[in-house]
Amino acid sequence: MAPAVARPSLLCPSFPSSSCSTATSSSPCLRVLSPSPVVFATQALTSSRSRSVCILDRYQPARATLAVDSTATDGSRLQSGSPTVLLEVKDLKAVIAESKQMVLRGINLTIREGEVHAIMGKNGSGKSTFSKVLVGHPDYEVVGGSVEFKGQNLLDMDPEERSHGGLFMSFQSPVEIPGVSNIDFLQMACNARRKKRGLPEFSPIEFFGFLQPKLSAVNMDPKFLNRNVNEGFSGGEKKRNEILQLAVLEADLAILDEIDSGLDVDALQDVAKAVNALLTPSNSILMITHYRRLLDYISPTYIHIMEDGKIVKTGDVSLAEQLEREGYRGISAA
Repeated sequence: MAPAVARPSLLCPSFPSSSCSTATSSSPCLRVLSPSPVVFATQALTSSRSRSVCILDRYQPARATLAVDSTATDGSRLQSGSPTVLLEVKDLKAVIAESKQMVLRGINLTIREGEVHAIMGKNGSGKSTFSKVLVGHPDYEVVGGSVEFKGQNLLDMDPEERSHGGLFMSFQSPVEIPGVSNIDFLQMACNARRKKRGLPEFSPIEFFGFLQPKLSAVNMDPKFLNRNVNEGFSGGEKKRNEILQLAVLEADLAILDEIDSGLDVDALQDVAKAVNALLTPSNSILMITHYRRLLDYISPTYIHIMEDGKIVKTGDVSLAEQLEREGYRGISAA
């Protein structure tokens, strides 16, 4: 099998330049910046398909109905006392790196452990830009404000450091990575995160045992593990795969950018069920959505309305109901 390849737009900014310390002539840097998880791989995947097939031949799919390590299934997500602040954003301002056009104009947001936050707003209001700035997308430059994640300066971290530290992002349109099997991608990401947490890395067989129940949680066929990451997947399959990545990484804060887009009712219910099963008193979710229907399946602690690069209103689920009745004009007028 030829060395793994990926499209240059997904890789380390120095690809294919020799200035990247992780790339070689036979092993390109797979430092993925835009999809989740942010993976830092320094060796080509030369035997992924044969290894995956071997593992799948030795194990049968799990039959468990609940397959994610979680203690929160009843909506009671907050610990007693005051929950720890997980993410604190103060007066965050950012511009498009190339044009220097201002896109975020002073965002303030605090997310505590166990909370689910939803951001809604018109197209172009800055919702997706905000999420990309949080994960360190190179298209944007922070020009003001601060962001602390688990008590550390998030803006000082490289993208892969943010991922290893427990930050996860699921994009609207998950990218395809030709030449890299799904199971290898997941195992590399999982082991990088485990190493950061001081845990032993999984062998291929150990990893598949760890992965089995999570496949059941997102209602995903194990055959997808042998396919290249998102290559030829339908919209719903890509979204399921993103949530599978979230389950594998056991992230502290998951940013879900319009996971409901392009999903039929059944797929949305499967994805929402898996997300709800992942919630614990110690992790949190930041969702971006246009539609109330997602909030019917994943109940938010707070809803924020974004307009012109700022959060202009915050409330509970009744704010989404008001938005459905009156539209954004009604919110802005209030």
